[in-house]
Parts: sequence; structure tokens; C-alpha cells
Amino acid sequence: MKKEYAVIGLGRFGGSICKELSREGMEVLAIDLDEDKVNEYKDIASHAVIADSTDENVLKELGIRNIDHVIVAIGDNQQASILTTLMLKELGIKKITVKAQNDYHEKVLNKIGADQVVHPERDMGKRIAHNIISNNVLDYLELSDDHSVVEVKAGKKMIGKTLVDLDIRARYGCNVVGIKRNKEINVSPLASEVILEEDVLIIIGEDKDIFRFEKNLVVEDDE
Repeated sequence: MKKEYAVIGLGRFGGSICKELSREGMEVLAIDLDEDKVNEYKDIASHAVIADSTDENVLKELGIRNIDHVIVAIGDNQQASILTTLMLKELGIKKITVKAQNDYHEKVLNKIGADQVVHPERDMGKRIAHNIISNNVLDYLELSDDHSVVEVKAGKKMIGKTLVDLDIRARYGCNVVGIKRNKEINVSPLASEVILEEDVLIIIGEDKDIFRFEKNLVVEDDE
């Protein structure tokens, strides 16, 4: 059976999630107080409704209890975000992902039981910063406050060397968990693997170690 999703708040963040889930063929219930936004998504989502998500009776009438995963993407109204999350928890929703405006908002959301709290602006800022530091850093994903995964295009210092030669784990405290090559991903590559020019390394580690790795093996290649 297909999972059913609900997206509450159809701003840029919620709207993009709604579009992507719908594109992937998922059942999506789109909810917002703004009639114009709801009309914008009525032909994209499975269902789009004008509703106040802080009203428990409204949520029940929408059949929210039957939804597997609810994404609370309410914009600037932190009170509405918190109240909605609380209602969803009380209604027994299996998984709740909430967009946080700041660290205080995140603490409150965690205390009331949000399953996942995301900071799209902050996380995107970090990703862009990494890309600004080096053109070789292709992508960045935060795992926690101090651990991340990055995709790094092989720099000149890496090409023609094996993972043993580079000794990334011992020198920088990071782990190479995969190598992308010709659209194929080699997971857990052997230490004898030779790095080729178009390879993309998938690195996992603490942010401070990844930064040292980028600074020593990536950034200098761009200068």
C-alpha cells in the first residue's frame, strides 16, 4: 500500500515537499489557511483543503488519523506550528516532521514529541557555504549538530592514489563510505581502490574533521 502524507502549510518549503511527493506518486493531503495557496495545489496534491490545523475537530474531520506521515511546514506562526504538532501527537499520528524557525522553536517541538525537526534555511545555508568554499564539494547533508555527509569531486591530490595512500580516516578522522563512478555507486570501497579523475567520494564524519579534509585535499585544488 502507498503511504499517505499530509503537508500543513503551503509556503515555499511545504509547497516543494507537496510537489515532490505528488511527483513520486504519493497520496498527499495539502492543507493551508490561505485559499490562494490551496487553489494553487488543488491539481497537484491528491486533496487540497482550506483548514485551520490548530482546531482538533477540523483535523479529525479531515481524517488526519489515517495519515502515515504529517509534515508541519507552517511559516512564521510558531504558535500555530507548536499547537498543530501537539494536536497531531494527541491524535496518534505515526510520524510528524516539523519545520523549525529557530533553536528555541526546535527545543519546544522536541519536547512535545515531534519525530523530526528540520531547519531548511539553516541547512541550505550550510550546504551553500560548503559549495562556496570549494567547487569540488557537490553536496552536503547534516546528520546531527556535529556530523555530516558530503559528496566531494576527486581533487588533483587524490587522482591516481588508492584509499590506502590517502589514508583519509587516519589523517582526517573521516570515512569514505562510497565512491560514485559512471553513475554507479561503490559502497564500502576496498582500501586498494584507485581514485579516478571523475570520481565523487562520499565522506562521513564530524564537521570539524570534514572541514580539515576539505581544506587540505579539496580547497587547494580550486585555488
